[in-house]
Amino acid sequence: DSKAGAARLARVTKVLGRTGSRGGVTQVRVEILEENGRSIIRNVKGPVRDGDVLTLLESEREAR
Repeated sequence: DSKAGAARLARVTKVLGRTGSRGGVTQVRVEILEENGRSIIRNVKGPVRDGDVLTLLESEREAR
């Protein structure tokens, strides 16, 4: 389909909550923009809110 290892853009659809031992990581549900309707859960470090667009260097991994 597209090049393996290429960076992908993903829009945050929902902020799920804080995780990590000190709460420094936020779990979010993102919708990958190039792939129609595909959404995964990722961990994000730093400030994030609904509607933000993230650059995923790796779009296969999903947070537990």
